[in-house]
Amino acid sequence: MKKKVLLMGASGSGKTSMRSLIFSNNPASLTSRLGATIDVEQNHVRFLGDLILNLWDCGGQDSFMDSYLTTQRSTIFQQVGVMIYVFDIESAEAEKDMEYYRDCLDGLRYYSPDAAIFLLLHKMDLVREPQQLLEKKRLELEEASGDVAISVFGTTIFDQTLYKAWSSIVHTLIPNAGILSKHLSIFAQACGATEVILFERTTFLVIATSSSGSGVASSAVPTYAKDGSDHQLESTRYERTSELVKAFKYTCSRVREEFHTFEVDLPDFSAVLDELTRNTYVLVILHDPTIETAAVKLNIRLARSKFETLQLKILPVPEVFILKLIVNTLDSFMLLHIRTFTLFNNIQRYSMIKSYYRCFHERNWY
Repeated sequence: MKKKVLLMGASGSGKTSMRSLIFSNNPASLTSRLGATIDVEQNHVRFLGDLILNLWDCGGQDSFMDSYLTTQRSTIFQQVGVMIYVFDIESAEAEKDMEYYRDCLDGLRYYSPDAAIFLLLHKMDLVREPQQLLEKKRLELEEASGDVAISVFGTTIFDQTLYKAWSSIVHTLIPNAGILSKHLSIFAQACGATEVILFERTTFLVIATSSSGSGVASSAVPTYAKDGSDHQLESTRYERTSELVKAFKYTCSRVREEFHTFEVDLPDFSAVLDELTRNTYVLVILHDPTIETAAVKLNIRLARSKFETLQLKILPVPEVFILKLIVNTLDSFMLLHIRTFTLFNNIQRYSMIKSYYRCFHERNWY
């Protein structure tokens, strides 16, 4: 399944730099070496299972933009899943940029009326009072867009804002993201985890989380702890994690080492980042000190085949899914619910679960 992603904006607005940072794993310090895009540069990026992003990076020089809007209009704007229009926040030709954007909007209305539209106000690190300017520009863009739904983000290649924007973009292209979130929530409950986050393997963009029905939450989620305190989670935790892991992966590549997994055990919390499927990583956050990270890694291994299937089709009822995981774990003389148990004290529970599983199996409820 291919999804066409149109990346447009004036020359020098930063389109190619952000594409290089997100999809080519280049650090921000190397983007200055990139040259201007000539005409249209197409890239096919395999994202999840059979989902392929057909990324069209369109050069922003005036001659190219005029061509896109006239002779190439049908080619450029047909079958678009998402259009990303990048505005240079310090552009001296803001009026011309807005005019080009309106023309692109007209092309989408005609050829791809269902396309999602994301507007990135880029290079926000160069301005004072960025939040006020962002709100002002947002209102201007909403007025220019009329009745068309838009999503506006302020971005820069030097912090996590770019990952937040692109995570939201790719989330709209994943058909079963809500199902993934539902199963991540079940997995988090079984592990006793505060939160579970699913990342795409190459880009480390957020695909889904256990704490949000939408899968790309940006608000803090208070979680009750056993000691009675509240763990107030940072609102930018997903994007910051993406940024930090990408930087660490780049450092590993510099010394010719491959990144596979890591775990952190601190007084306040524990975290495990491990491969979940062939093209995803999962981050499990724990605040319960009685839960061992080794048991979390076992659960990740047991859940891999199920999440591989989820990327290709919608799985059955979540309760059946978790029941099958429990049985598989018990067959390995371990408990999926990873608090400390004594096996001999759970023989009765084991037998009961096995009988329930046999009932589900015989009636084909999965």
